[in-house]
Amino acid sequence: MSNTTQSQSGQPIAPSALALLPLGVFLTLFIGVGSYLTFQGVDFAFYQLPAPVAALPAVVVALLISKNKLNKAIEQFIKGVGHGDIIAMCMIYLLAGAFASVAKATGGVDATVNLGLSMLPSSLILPGIFVISAFIATAMGTSMGTIAAVAPVALGIAQAAGMDVALTAGVVLSGAMFGDNLSIISDTTIASTRSQGCQMRDKFKENIGIALPAAIAAILLFAFSSTATEVPATGDVEWLKVLPYITILVLAVSGVNVFVVLSLGIVLAGGVGLAVTEEYGLATYAKDIYAGFGNMQEIFLLSMLIGGMGELMRQQGGLAYLTQLISRVINVFSKAHSKGQNLRASELGIASLVSLTNCCTANNTVAIIVSGGVARELAETNGVTPRRAASLLDIFSCVVQGILPYGAQGLLLGSVFGLSPLEVVSHSYYCFFLAIAAIAAVFVKHAAREATTA
Repeated sequence: MSNTTQSQSGQPIAPSALALLPLGVFLTLFIGVGSYLTFQGVDFAFYQLPAPVAALPAVVVALLISKNKLNKAIEQFIKGVGHGDIIAMCMIYLLAGAFASVAKATGGVDATVNLGLSMLPSSLILPGIFVISAFIATAMGTSMGTIAAVAPVALGIAQAAGMDVALTAGVVLSGAMFGDNLSIISDTTIASTRSQGCQMRDKFKENIGIALPAAIAAILLFAFSSTATEVPATGDVEWLKVLPYITILVLAVSGVNVFVVLSLGIVLAGGVGLAVTEEYGLATYAKDIYAGFGNMQEIFLLSMLIGGMGELMRQQGGLAYLTQLISRVINVFSKAHSKGQNLRASELGIASLVSLTNCCTANNTVAIIVSGGVARELAETNGVTPRRAASLLDIFSCVVQGILPYGAQGLLLGSVFGLSPLEVVSHSYYCFFLAIAAIAAVFVKHAAREATTA
């Protein structure tokens, strides 16, 4: 709970709605301008104002409204930029970009697409991509690593089969968030169970009953949308060029660190190119790696700016304001309603708390850590079980992370697929189904309990 109520010096942070203003400025510029230009019929409307540029005025506002001296506020901003999770994401961006660039240049992507098309019938392309992404994410415990591994191949398959690339990106995102939510080695699982004091297996059992129906609904929708507009021709499988992808998938499923997986993928993809392509030399290899770095420049910068802005909002009481607001609403509600209704309100309060915090931090793990202490107090006060509280924290943080156009997952997929992040997250159907299933579970469970005790 200290993350939400104390500053770096240990002093309590006074809640402040004004501290959330920078987020409003960013969203107004990033989404507002893009939407306006879309209605005006401008091509590539969301690319007219690059997201990092839209974030700059928001950062300036965050610095201006800070109650600290400018130098202190800048120190807080830099601390947010340099947060371990932000740096880790940025490194994944660079490695993923380099691997995708080298694999494409050496023929690895084309060869792997050819293999995928030869194995998946046209009616099961999208469900197959979802299941593969979900399996890898569950094994790896990271949605980012999964997206980095699967996205380039999924894009190639979609283009070869004439399928909607935005929908395909949404399928990859859906599968990645499914696995991230359920994996026992995921940061979100670890953070939610530790903050609520429950066992991972108990949280998994609570989660699976909600996530599985949502996954089935998503698979059915993807199957219905999976008919290819053309039957792509397939040739002989070039197994040597496919080897880098097979290797990183096997390593990912084995639980190897994502940085090791992507680094080995870069080495293998380059090695294959040097071995089988006569005109491919070390200089070209180096340029392809650097080109991959450059492809990730926009999301690299945006992640750092959002991280710094999020820290400023936290230090100025924005997150403390959210927790106070949710707690106040629940306390008012609990005085006038039955025990069953109080339980329902508390669970929805926990879901709202982590969702709003996630909107401010754009990081589901950080959102759980920040809101975990308050969520535990709400749960203990109103009789919500620890495993239920942990499940709600993880589910709704993943739901929000999967639909944030400025979240790391949407940004990475947008970069790989050449789409606006808003187009990507608008097709994240599993996350929408998961939200519906979770909200329904809250109402159905307590309605059944009230009917039993009546």
